[in-house]
Amino acid sequence: MAVRKLAPEELQPESFAFSSETEAFAEQQIAKYPPGRQASAVIPLLWKAQEQAGGWLPRKAIEAVAARLDMPIIRVMEVATFYTMFNLEPVGKYFIQFCGTTPCVLRGAGDIKKVLEKRIGEQNHVTADGKFSWLEVECLGACCNAPMVQINDDYYEDLTSENFEKLLDDLAAGRPVKTGSQIGRNRSEPHDAVKTLQDPSLYDGSQIGAWRKRFEEQAQPAATGEAAAATATVPEAAKAAKPAAGRAIESDAADTPAKRAKEGEAPVNPTDQKEAGDASRATKVEARTEDAAKPAPQSGKSYVASPGKDAVPTSPTTPNAGTPPAEAETRRDGSESKPGVTVDKDNKTS
Repeated sequence: MAVRKLAPEELQPESFAFSSETEAFAEQQIAKYPPGRQASAVIPLLWKAQEQAGGWLPRKAIEAVAARLDMPIIRVMEVATFYTMFNLEPVGKYFIQFCGTTPCVLRGAGDIKKVLEKRIGEQNHVTADGKFSWLEVECLGACCNAPMVQINDDYYEDLTSENFEKLLDDLAAGRPVKTGSQIGRNRSEPHDAVKTLQDPSLYDGSQIGAWRKRFEEQAQPAATGEAAAATATVPEAAKAAKPAAGRAIESDAADTPAKRAKEGEAPVNPTDQKEAGDASRATKVEARTEDAAKPAPQSGKSYVASPGKDAVPTSPTTPNAGTPPAEAETRRDGSESKPGVTVDKDNKTS
């Protein structure tokens, strides 16, 4: 979104006061809200002040609205600079908002823009006579009748270079102009002769209830033979979604209950059923007894039990408890953990 700033100080009027019409409008809008909620009328009052100022909002007009609604000036300034419907710089008597979005561009908006640049100049430039200025805006919602422009409060649609030139000439001369479509289109109906919805059956009532008849015809197969209809929709040779390599494939030789039922036989073979009911052929399971005395399996590793608390140290390098260090046979200086090092009785290493 572009940064919106107030007009330069040299363009700002020295004062602004509500006219009697604007004041009456303000009272009407403020009365719509409960006491203490008059700030809700800020947008309508800014719009009316812009209309009174000639199509734009001077600084003094914004301050007048703030004073009328008992609002901080900065709060009213935030609203005025946020909404693009408020013009912060002077505009011409006929302020043209040119739609330059995709639907209009596809229908020739580029030609309309060239006319504006030729007749008026750059954007936001007011002509010397004060009658025209223009601004490119986003979609104005009349895509069906593109290209189009909005001039003040009215739409002008189905523009071409020729009819737009004529429109500007009529506005400059003060002649009456036609709003809406400039080619005689009725609202957004098809541009050429209407060729849709011309079938008489759409209006003579013959189509009423036709959907019910189609519904009943489609539902008839399911009502008479749902199973047959479902079977008929299954292809005889279904194509596998993936190659058959490595996938289980049904064999005709497989003797399964489903295959027997398909062939009209009993699903369960009588012989198998008889054998299954024979108690003498039942599998017997002998009770398992655990041999508590059976030693647990041992691995190939050897384990040495840790000595108890009363065990006497057997290492020649470990002194007995209570022996003074000087009388100990050996001293633990860490040399016993070093490979290839021996300690004699005089504590000499070699």
